[in-house]
Amino acid sequence: MTDLSHPPLPGALPDKRQVAASFSRAAASYDSVAELQRVVGGELLQRLPQGFTPRRWLDLGCGTGYFSRAMGQAFPASQGLALDIAEGMLNHARPLGGAEHFIAGDAERLPLQDDSCGLIFSSLAVQWCSDFAAVLSEAYRVLQPGGVLAFASLCVGTLDELRESWRAADGMVHVNRFRPFSTYQQLCDSSGLRVLSLERSPHVLHYPDVRSLTHELKALGAHNLNPGRPGGLTGRARIVALVEAYEQFRQSQGLPATYQVVYAVLEKPL
Repeated sequence: MTDLSHPPLPGALPDKRQVAASFSRAAASYDSVAELQRVVGGELLQRLPQGFTPRRWLDLGCGTGYFSRAMGQAFPASQGLALDIAEGMLNHARPLGGAEHFIAGDAERLPLQDDSCGLIFSSLAVQWCSDFAAVLSEAYRVLQPGGVLAFASLCVGTLDELRESWRAADGMVHVNRFRPFSTYQQLCDSSGLRVLSLERSPHVLHYPDVRSLTHELKALGAHNLNPGRPGGLTGRARIVALVEAYEQFRQSQGLPATYQVVYAVLEKPL
């Protein structure tokens, strides 16, 4: 979960190898804490055009393959492809099935032929791509005319409670940055794809304490990978300051963590 504004600032984003390694390490623990990911991906599936059935679909950033399996059930007569940059995720997903092929690859440079897919589905993956214009360009190239790109991502405003609490504690970079929603609008509008829908929607999760939230982010592989993050262990005094600052946000349900989710459905013109 990083700031993926376009164009990216030099040194502002984590290296793709770090992202791949982090998610590979998280493969075994990911599904146990992926409540938000399941809710968002399920909502994205519901946003596909009614009656739409692709001959071939691609789960872009498939992770553990949860939605590859869902699409395998939704489109039993279609060929499924699942792609991820993290080999550990692919190794976890492959024996569980859902897709016909599991492919190691980069969303910014897809190893697929032109006009080869009827649907590209990507839930909570493209926020890791520093060049989102390249992701859209590749989607345009790979989609068949009339094909659909459906993606869910994260934008500015995500994890602001945690960000503000860390800022109060020590002022250092502890929380991944996100692309503004306006950038998603601009890049989608100029992609050559027809925007069928594009909106943001907040999803708020609640936790009993700060440790539960930070443990979940680590288990997802989505903990802090930003350049400028503090090195080494975080001192006890800073942790105490973080906890005290975050307590100011407490609600009756617990400590809130807000995710600003971008939902988009785009179509390649005939």
